[in-house]
Amino acid sequence: MAQEQQEGVESNAQEDLTQKTIDTLEIDLNNELTEELEEEAPDVDYSQLSKEQLVNLLENELALINSEGVKPTSLKKAEALAREIRPVLDHIKQTDREAALKVFVADSGSEDGFEFKYDAETQKIDSLSREIRGLKNTYYQSVEKEKEKNFNVKTSLLQRLRTLLEEEGTRETDPSGMKSSWEEFKKIQEEWKSAGNIASPHNGTLWATYNALIDRYFSNRNIYFELKELDRRRNAELKAELCKKVEDLAKSLESRPMTKEILAEANHIFEDYKHLGPAPKEDQEKLWQRFKVALDQLYDAQRGQFAEQKKSMQENYDQKLKIYEAIVPFTTYNSGSIKEWNAKTKEVMAFQDQWVALKGIMPREEGKELSKKFWATLKTFFHNKGEFFRQLESKREQNLELKNQLCADAEAILATGEDTASNTQKVIELQKKWKAVGQVPEKYKDTIYDRFKKACDSYFDQKRSKNKEVEAEFEENLRRKIDLIERIEIAAANKDESSLDLLSAFKSEWTSIGFVPKKDMQATQKRYIAAVNTYVSAIGKLSSKEKEQAVLESEVELVRDGESSRGLFRKENDIKRRVSQLENDISLWQNNIEFFAKSKTSDRLKAEFERKISSAQAQLEELKHQLSIIQEAI
Repeated sequence: MAQEQQEGVESNAQEDLTQKTIDTLEIDLNNELTEELEEEAPDVDYSQLSKEQLVNLLENELALINSEGVKPTSLKKAEALAREIRPVLDHIKQTDREAALKVFVADSGSEDGFEFKYDAETQKIDSLSREIRGLKNTYYQSVEKEKEKNFNVKTSLLQRLRTLLEEEGTRETDPSGMKSSWEEFKKIQEEWKSAGNIASPHNGTLWATYNALIDRYFSNRNIYFELKELDRRRNAELKAELCKKVEDLAKSLESRPMTKEILAEANHIFEDYKHLGPAPKEDQEKLWQRFKVALDQLYDAQRGQFAEQKKSMQENYDQKLKIYEAIVPFTTYNSGSIKEWNAKTKEVMAFQDQWVALKGIMPREEGKELSKKFWATLKTFFHNKGEFFRQLESKREQNLELKNQLCADAEAILATGEDTASNTQKVIELQKKWKAVGQVPEKYKDTIYDRFKKACDSYFDQKRSKNKEVEAEFEENLRRKIDLIERIEIAAANKDESSLDLLSAFKSEWTSIGFVPKKDMQATQKRYIAAVNTYVSAIGKLSSKEKEQAVLESEVELVRDGESSRGLFRKENDIKRRVSQLENDISLWQNNIEFFAKSKTSDRLKAEFERKISSAQAQLEELKHQLSIIQEAI
């Protein structure tokens, strides 16, 4: 019995030493991870980024958090970004407000009644920053609550363990009671293992109390000492399996690079190792040294990776140095053209995008100095550009005076209420002059344009309104002419009532009706002529020549009503030209027919030419008829 107790005491002493070693290593490893995270923060002058770029940076961080899940590293990085952007945002707000106040005072002469609302991008930056801080606060509040919960759970488990120890004295002679006590003890161990971390000030105390109670429990269970040894051997087997897992991770580095995921898996295995109970004394230190060797290999690989990172940092520095040297000549650039300035600005922004796209970090001191010089160079370029546009502003003031005069001229034409061709041409000329005048100050750009556009639109709206009245009149004329045509058609059907006097009345009524819409003119005239022809044919007292003359007179009247004298002469000459061309073609084709020999091929050609001659003669008759009508009208 004394020997077993002595062995338990020695084992507990060894476990205490091992636990302290494990806790010390855990602190060291966490410190290394923290330093790694801190070194990855890029050095960027956010004051040189546009609002849109700042919004994109914050949205990317939020998207990364949402895609990977809420993690301390992601939150820390995002919150650091929001904190560095905060003074830039404050400066943007102050600058925008001062600019708006300056314009308000210039317009009103006083600050009274001034109200200012930040633009959508500024509000978006503010909103994203608050969202990041909210996520961080919510996460750490939940972590603290979880730690507090774990503290209460572990405190309760310690109380259960104390109660179990107090009841041990009554079960020493009760095998069934000792067995149930052992099961309860193992259950408490499992629940302790499952409970998460707690607030650090209490961690050491709870672990010390827990280990002390565990020692007391095993010391009191002399009768079950063999079970303890069996449990230790089982723990040894489990620890050996965990050693194998860490060794496999270390061996996997032969075929893949070191990653955060590998370290995270190793730390998870390390947590499992910590929560396993003691192994036999002869195996305890050996297992721990085996586990530590494999773990050291992983962290040695990580430290070697840090060396590679230093090399990468130097490469990033060299690339950014080339970008800086490329933009230095832009500090002395000068031009009198907006287009050339904008072209140069695109080149500068392209270099800036290259700089920002290089995400890797640089050596700390050299990187800070290079970043400072780079952003200072950009500031110099944009200062020179701003000076150019300040000088350009005075020219825009002159353009504003010219455009105000154009507005006054357009409004004067509108005030006359006359939409003559002369006034229309004047408005069109004013629009051309407007396009020729350069830009005005930005704050007047919309108002001066709206004033000019309103005057021009009002003039043309007035003109279109009158045209609509004319169109309505044309539609009414169309209705009346269709009605007249239908009455002529009905009269033609009643042959007994047909007479030249009634035809004359129909013609007079037709002439008295005004114009119809242009799209309906030709169809209406054709229907009218057809109705008159039908009506004339229905007059039985007339000879064929008198009927032809009556129809011709109707067609002449239509031509005379629809065309001016100049237009009739132009049509006459055109028809004469076409008649002459057709007569020449018919003569030529008739001569060609006489030369065809007797053959199948010549017969086909002769038939083709005869069809052409027949078609041309029909066209010729129609043209001569039209020519007689026009000549009669002239």
